[in-house]
This record gives sequence, structure tokens and C-alpha cells, in this order.
Amino acid sequence: MNLLKTAAAVSGLTLLSRVTGLIREILTAGLFGAGPQTDAFFVAFRIPNLLRRLFAEGAFTQAFVPVLGAARRNEGDDDARRLVQQLLLLMLVVLMALSALAMAAAPAIVWAMTGGFDGDALRFGLTVELLRIMFPYIVLISLTALASGALNTWGEFRIPAFTPVLLNLAFIGGALLLAPRLETPIFALAISVMVGGVLQLGVQLWALHRHGLLQGLGTLLAQPWKALIEAARSPTVRRILTLMLPASLAVSVAQLSLIINTYIAAGLPAGSVSWLSYADRLMEFPTALLGVALGTVLLPALTRANADGDAGRTSALVDWGLRLVFLLALPAMVGLAVLAEPLAAVLFHYGAFTDTDVHQTQFAMQAYAAGLVGLIAIKVLAPAFYAQQNVRTPVLIALVALAATQALNLVLVPMLAHAGLALATSLAALLNAGLLLAGLLRSGRYRPSPGWGLLLLRLVVACALLGLGLGLAEGQLDWIGLRSEPLLRVALLFGILLASALVYFGSLWAMGLPAHRLLRSPPNAPVAASQGKPTIPSSSNTDETPKP
Repeated sequence: MNLLKTAAAVSGLTLLSRVTGLIREILTAGLFGAGPQTDAFFVAFRIPNLLRRLFAEGAFTQAFVPVLGAARRNEGDDDARRLVQQLLLLMLVVLMALSALAMAAAPAIVWAMTGGFDGDALRFGLTVELLRIMFPYIVLISLTALASGALNTWGEFRIPAFTPVLLNLAFIGGALLLAPRLETPIFALAISVMVGGVLQLGVQLWALHRHGLLQGLGTLLAQPWKALIEAARSPTVRRILTLMLPASLAVSVAQLSLIINTYIAAGLPAGSVSWLSYADRLMEFPTALLGVALGTVLLPALTRANADGDAGRTSALVDWGLRLVFLLALPAMVGLAVLAEPLAAVLFHYGAFTDTDVHQTQFAMQAYAAGLVGLIAIKVLAPAFYAQQNVRTPVLIALVALAATQALNLVLVPMLAHAGLALATSLAALLNAGLLLAGLLRSGRYRPSPGWGLLLLRLVVACALLGLGLGLAEGQLDWIGLRSEPLLRVALLFGILLASALVYFGSLWAMGLPAHRLLRSPPNAPVAASQGKPTIPSSSNTDETPKP
């Protein structure tokens, strides 16, 4: 499998997802602005999203993909297929029960997340109603994530990368068609969440059927209780659940930090939760396009390399991923920081979204941008541990990052309000990535290939030139004053972004570093036949053979 082509395909589909996601946020900002109703929606949506990351895209995927890959490799497709079906049934029953309990306890959950919005009864009540509508989304999206992990193991990356587009289309349709017909328009977004969840799961089930992964499911469902008992007794299922416990703790730590930040933001001026959410949506562009795409394709590849005992291949994969992170995340960090006001104005400054909302979103974006490299690097470094079924180390590091985040909140929030929350998150992400990297280096699982020092020097020079050019261009225009000319704002921003890409990559080329050299997928690292020791084949990036 060509990792670069696969990552590019996933990244392209993720770009489509993020573009439609931005359209969704633009509509949300224009129709609802940044106030009590949007605060209520974002908090209510954050709670099922939190559990989604806990049960699905976070802990479950990290435990499921390596075990499923090993099962398919060692026991064959039939056993791996049955494992997928058993987990589908088990997750369906458990998550439906959890959803029913959570809907009944919605007032207590919202109070725990927000502290009652500092006595704002209307905002609190609205959040409770929205949560009850959306909580079953966790069932749909968790089963979707399970299907995505299975499809990735079977080499299918495109359909899982496309399905988030369906949620965004449901949002867009709900905002345009349903919201004007409702007495409380924000409920249209909650209904859209559920419609999008059904669409995403439907497409994934179709993909599973196409790959033959649902073959024999009817027999399993004919005796569901027997199938559940069999699933609970399966050693492989128990292995996944055992791995999920520490992985869940790792994800829980990150989500606990999010809960605390939401609680703090809910006590700040109205709109704070929304400003952070809009800024986070823009941060998701580079994070998803690069970090998620790399993490998605690297985890199965690293799992195979680990199963083969090929330490050279593992190191080469991590090195390739990190080079891409620095090549693309550094300029994205500079661009988001310098162009925060133009981006917020061009994308959100319409309808109910005020000048103040633009500035407050800008501050949050700049604070988030400080940690972009760390946020993306985690997506490359963490899979190197999960591929070894080692979740203990990421858990401990996540705990350190949580403590650092809250310590930084104590200092930064009084000074910077909601932007302090974003900056604390960014600095903790850099710490998290640094500790993961140190762990891989200490264990010998990663040995940097030659040339890193010169590479970083070139990237810093190119980013400095980029930042200087962007600063000069951005400062010449009144982006908020151009609100009445949206097409002109879009054209100007597009021109600046195009020129900035030419400046950055042109600078690298002038310094003797064609970007395409770093984009090459790492070659397969064969195991030496004579000694059984892993080696890294020679390439433009590395010429060393690590010790086993």
C-alpha cells in the first residue's frame, strides 16, 4: 500500500468534510450568532461527542484496530469477520442502555458540565432539551466508528473518510430548510445531528456488506442473547475490552480536560463557548487534513510492522510522519495565527455574527494555533504505542498533560478569559507530543534519520518569510469594514493564501529542499534473512540500520 497516496486520498476526503463543515458553521454563525442558544447547542452536542471519543474514535479504535488486524493475520478472515459482528451487537446493546440512562439524567449531566450556566435557567433548560434529542447519536456514531476501524483493517479508507460529509450535509439542510419552520430554530440543528448519524451508519453498513463483513450476521441475530453471551466469553473480545480500559483512561483524561474547560467557559461572558467552538472548527482543518489522515493510515501500517518484528519499518514510518507534520503544520500554524482575523471575518462575519464575535474568535484561534504542531504530532506519535498494544504510556502522559492544562488555566484564564483556555490546551498539547516523542526515543522504537537539524533550519527560515509576508498583506486591509463586500473579502483572502503557499514552498526550493522529497512514502523495510534483524533500506531520508 502506498501510504502517501492513501493519506492523500483520506486527506482529500477529509478536506471535503471540513469544507462542508465550515459551510455548516458559517450558516450556524449567520443564523444564530454567538449567544445563549448556540452556547446551549454546543454544550449539548459536546456531551455525546465526548462519549463518542471515549467509546468509539478514541479508546475503542486504539484497542480494536491492532487486535482485529492481528486476528485477521493469524486466524483468517472468517474469525475476524465474526469478531466485528460480535462487537457490533455488544456495542449496540450497551450504548442503547447508556443512552436511555443519560437521557433520564440529562439535567444532572448538564449541571455537571456547566454549573447551571451561572444561574441562567433558560439556557440551562434549553441545553437539557437539546441533549435529550441528541444523546442517542452516540449509538449511531460509535457503531459507525467500529465499522470504520474494520474497513480500515480491510484496506478501505475512502468511505470512512467520506462519511462525516453526510453529517455536515444534514446540518446544512436542517439550517436552511427546517430552522425557519420551528418556533425555536436551534432545535433544527439537534434534529440534524440525528439524521446525520443515521446516514453515516447506513453508508458504513453498506460498505461492510460490500466487503463481506456482514456475511452470516443474520445467523448471529437469530439468537441475540446467545450471541451476546458468546461475545462476552470470547477471549479476543475480552482482550479488546481489557485494552480499552487503559485506552479509555487516556481518552477520558483528554475529555475530562474538555469538560473542565467547558465548565469554566460556561461561567465566562455569554458567547465564550461559541467563540471557542468556532475557533476550534478552523483548527480542525489542518488537524484533520494532516493529523487524522496520517494517524488513520499509520496505525494499520505500524501494526503490521510490529507484528513482523520489523523495528526498522516502525522507525521509518514514524520518521516519515513527523517530517510531514513539520513540513505542513508549521506554515499552517503561522497562517492561522497571522490570518486569524481575516479567516474569522470571511467565514463567519454575516447575519447575527457581530464585530465583537469576530475579534473574540480571532483571539481563540491565535491561542489554539500555538499548539497546532503538538496536536498534529500526537496523531503520528501515539499510534506507534497503540500498534504495540501499549496504552499505558499514553495514559500516563495524558495525565501529565491534564495536570499541566489545569495549572495553566489558573494562570491564563484570569488574564485572557476564553483565549486562556485555548492557550492552555495548546501548551499542554506541545507537552504531550514532546513526552510521547521522548518515550519512543528512549525505548529505541524511533531512531531519527539524518538531516533533521538542517530540515528544521530551512523550515524555520521559510516560516519566518511566510509570517513576514502574511503580516504585511493582512495589515493593509480592514477585514471587518469589508463586511458589505463578502465576495471581495473571499477573493482577497484566497489571493493571500495562494501567494503564501508560493512564498513558503518557493523558499524551501531556493534553499535546496524540494517538498516532494519529503512526501515520498517510506519504503518497505525488509527483515534481513540471515540474522532476522530489521533493517532500514537506504533512501533519501535515512541510511542507518538501528540495533534490534
